[in-house]
Amino acid sequence: MSFTLHTVDKQTDARLGTLELPHGKIQTPIFMPVGTQGTVKTLHPNDLKDLGAQIILGNTYHLSIRPGADLIQEMGGLHRFSNWDKPILTDSGGFQVWSLAKLRKITEEGVRFSNHLDGSYMMLSPERSMEIQAQLGSDIAMLFDECPPYPCDRAYAEKSLGLTLRWAQRCKDWVKTHQPRSGEGRQHHFGIVQGSVYADLRRRCAEELAALDFDGYAVGGVSVGEPEEEMLRAIDHAVPFLPKDKPRYAMGLGTPPQLLEMIARGVDMFDCVMPTRLARHGVALTPDGPMHIKNLRWAKDDRPIDEAGHPHVTQFSRAYIRHLFKAGEILSLRLLSFQNLEFYLRLMAQAREAIATGTFGSFKDAFIARYNSNNIV
Repeated sequence: MSFTLHTVDKQTDARLGTLELPHGKIQTPIFMPVGTQGTVKTLHPNDLKDLGAQIILGNTYHLSIRPGADLIQEMGGLHRFSNWDKPILTDSGGFQVWSLAKLRKITEEGVRFSNHLDGSYMMLSPERSMEIQAQLGSDIAMLFDECPPYPCDRAYAEKSLGLTLRWAQRCKDWVKTHQPRSGEGRQHHFGIVQGSVYADLRRRCAEELAALDFDGYAVGGVSVGEPEEEMLRAIDHAVPFLPKDKPRYAMGLGTPPQLLEMIARGVDMFDCVMPTRLARHGVALTPDGPMHIKNLRWAKDDRPIDEAGHPHVTQFSRAYIRHLFKAGEILSLRLLSFQNLEFYLRLMAQAREAIATGTFGSFKDAFIARYNSNNIV
């Protein structure tokens, strides 16, 4: 994998880069729409390309349960199975086991659990996680880690961190045995920094993972219920100790202002279910803050949700989209999902332009001030 760092903003640590992967190049900073079940909810792959999505996520845990990694491999891998020819990142399954699995038991071997669909017994280990992701054929595979809850005491965080680091070595050993070390089509692997709210543990994890020389690094264990200030501190305690010549990924977050704050701290990649989840609850994201389309005030409003949005959405009025949502029409979910993902991807494009022109700091401050004003008219 080749990661080229083009420039760093003079006012902040924001970075502009290019990441070359087997299924194409992506420009960073970048937001990655989440396709948990092999699809981004309500949207066609062509919709995602129209939105400017460069890379999407697939979920190791969910796809291994249904339809199964063996079947997806037999069907030609996740790219062919889902008709998406651009890069895909797959998570390790660790977070889903933490958040969804029943009767979970963590051991040195891995995690034994009953899955959330039918309660059947499963075992997910570092080796099995890497094997599943290799079967899926993603461009980027995340290492299997243990995600500590929030809050957790230091003793638990230390024990969890030791497990994550030992599992990282086992992931690396499996890859070394089973996958080519070079070549254009090889899968790439990102380590995950854990350590909960403890600064020294975050630094230790970052430094030890960096010594193992992975293709990129993520900060995990954020957006698990902690206050925003703790989330930002977790980034501050990890990112400075990661290699500057490798991509950095903040997992599972966040709001548009949070993304800009993370970019300012040197983070390159993001994912979050928020854009499509908010859409399913009737919330559209705009430069002036979230718009609750169900509100009566929009019932006779003939303006588009966002004048600067994509023509796919701006051709419809707020009143019409409100009507669709109230009537339970699927088109409302498609339009709101389109709006929210376009908003996130547009924000990333604006951030890249601001970094390139040396104006990211002022752009960030102006965007956040306007968004947080929540002055929807």
